[in-house]
Amino acid sequence: MTRSAARESKEKLIKDFHSVITDTEELMKSVSGESGNKAQVLREKIEQNLNLAKDYLQDFENSVVDKSRNAARITDDYVHENAWRTVGIAIGLGVLIGLLIRNHDDR
Repeated sequence: MTRSAARESKEKLIKDFHSVITDTEELMKSVSGESGNKAQVLREKIEQNLNLAKDYLQDFENSVVDKSRNAARITDDYVHENAWRTVGIAIGLGVLIGLLIRNHDDR
């Protein structure tokens, strides 16, 4: 799985969770007009599940943000520690791309 596919999958999961939370909140509003012990138990259970889902989603989002920051920090550290190597790789890639473009244009 590529990073972009993983990112899209995570974003879809977060969007789906937000949708579930919104739907649950709407369900809770519609049940709030009901009376009786059974309705009260249902409202409490829905509210508990909604709070659990919100907590899970918040933890998941925090985890994704932390991992992204960590990856950026590691990349930044590598570039700073290996500046000349990074410059060399960038120049090499530039030359390679230039040669590929020139060869493509000659055809």
